[in-house]
Amino acid sequence: MKSTMDDYSFDIVVIGAGHAGIEAGLAAAKSGMKTLVLAINLDTVGWAPCNPAVGGPAKGIVAREVDALGGQIAKTTDKTAINIRMLNTSKGPAVRALRAQIDKREYSLEMKRVLENQENLYLRSGIATEIIAENGKVTGVATHFGQLYHSRAVIVTTGTFLGGKIFIGQKAFEAGRLGEFPAKQLSESLRKLGFKLARFKTGTPARILKSSIDFSKMERQDTADEPLAFSYFSEPRILPKDSPCWLTNTNARTHSIIRRDLRFSPLYGDVKLIHSIGPRYCPSIEDKVIKFSGKESHQVFVEPEGKNTAEYYLNGLSTSLPFETQLEMIRSVRGLENAIIVRPAYAVEYDFIIPDQLYPTLESKLIENLYFAGQVNGTSGYEEAAGQGIIAGINASAKLRGEAPLILKRSEAYIGVMIDDLVTRGVDEPYRLLTSRAEYRLMLRHDNAHLRLTEYGYRYGLIPRWFYDNVVNLREAIAREINRLNEIVIKPSNEINNRLLSAGTTAIYQSTRLAQLLKRPNVTYSLLKDFDPEPIAETSLMEQVETTIKYEGYINRLKQEISRFEKLENEIIPDDIDYDAVPNLSTESRDKLKKLRPLSIGQAMRIPGIKPADILNLSTYLKVHRER
Repeated sequence: MKSTMDDYSFDIVVIGAGHAGIEAGLAAAKSGMKTLVLAINLDTVGWAPCNPAVGGPAKGIVAREVDALGGQIAKTTDKTAINIRMLNTSKGPAVRALRAQIDKREYSLEMKRVLENQENLYLRSGIATEIIAENGKVTGVATHFGQLYHSRAVIVTTGTFLGGKIFIGQKAFEAGRLGEFPAKQLSESLRKLGFKLARFKTGTPARILKSSIDFSKMERQDTADEPLAFSYFSEPRILPKDSPCWLTNTNARTHSIIRRDLRFSPLYGDVKLIHSIGPRYCPSIEDKVIKFSGKESHQVFVEPEGKNTAEYYLNGLSTSLPFETQLEMIRSVRGLENAIIVRPAYAVEYDFIIPDQLYPTLESKLIENLYFAGQVNGTSGYEEAAGQGIIAGINASAKLRGEAPLILKRSEAYIGVMIDDLVTRGVDEPYRLLTSRAEYRLMLRHDNAHLRLTEYGYRYGLIPRWFYDNVVNLREAIAREINRLNEIVIKPSNEINNRLLSAGTTAIYQSTRLAQLLKRPNVTYSLLKDFDPEPIAETSLMEQVETTIKYEGYINRLKQEISRFEKLENEIIPDDIDYDAVPNLSTESRDKLKKLRPLSIGQAMRIPGIKPADILNLSTYLKVHRER
């Protein structure tokens, strides 16, 4: 059968089928766009080349945010999780987050199945070699097979494949991941279009054989005893305890081996092969030994890659040292004395675009309808990639339909914090989300992502009506229950005072509102439930009510801050502003404003190096021109 133009014409082409590409492709296809997802290797769709895990502080909340917007990462994590736990349970709600160990192969297969079964989505193999643009607007993508796919928009989600190069000791070879081709020509295509690229590096530990591990010398870490789930669309469940993780530590001998063979390192060796910067918050073991020279040991988490494989991942032993050094180093660790390496550790260096070349929509400033998402923007982590992917997919589709874009505020989502950081502040190292990056983290919790973001997911057609209605009803129920608990008065009695004293708080000697008691540390609704004439039965409702009441003072102050902040965000800077015409701007600020083209006064204020006096001058200039 002859091919037709329909085989090569799409609304949106997504380059890459990693965590960003999956979310971008699904969001576009669900929005009604005829979408092509191009992958170099269709057997590694949604691959987890580093740690086979999803979640953790901030990152776990991002997975929930993607889910609340209508994305896939949380659902597939729940389907393929083999070990799951809630982290930071002894701390406040702002830093609690889920983390799940996934079955790497099952996760990939499930993601591929989802893509293959999505209406409007076409999954094909191919290495993108060129972005085609005419008159400053993207028109298609060429592949190494000689195909030319015409499209109205393109989303680049290439991960570590742009100019990818792998290092094991002094040996180097071109690859996007171990055993997979890099995308060399695409880097050159982007440079020709005018994009500024730089290089970062990341790495991954060795995989070792299960039968060669002595687990009796390690500390066991089982899955949680309570039912848990990442997705709002999954039924929380208790996982079997047959896939534990294990904890051990490096020691003085380990560190001595590393120091002895540093001369063979591509990063620290006599012949330095890697000149780019690696992730600060996920450093190699060489980095740890050198930068924390006073530390006697470092944790090593020994984690299963899946149920149907004998490979284990050594979380904490990422390295690019030679194979023989890796083997000696690993065997110096307690419980790994007889370890057999199945796959060696390696470092990978890759191209990324300087992200200040993007708008907050993730569309490029240079080429219209060309979007970038994920590690190609200088980030690290599957969850960060997924968060960018769904935003790029939503916005590319919205623009083609003539609709307003989705730009999440810093006060609305960690995804908003991340994208604002990228496009406003840029990156000088692989970017990783941390709870400390979010000014309003108490409002950006694990438990309330659906309350924050479901409205957007529904607006862009990614969330079903029934779920949206449930969230609206929940929001109303929370307000109703808070008002009701503020009206319930509890009189002093031995029963209530014994409860309070058992919780480590003081007794009451006069009538007190139930809501007021809930504001005390260590006092939970469960403790006071018997004194509520209409006890709250639904767990999720109870948790929201309790958290909102307990942190009401902090939340109200944050809301006032956000209100002041939003006034600056709403002070829009026109696209066609001539910064040379703005009087009294310093040369440094003028150059930065011309380069980054901020959308608002609020965004301009967050550009590093912009002086307060220049913000005042710019704001005054805009006000005068609006009044004319």
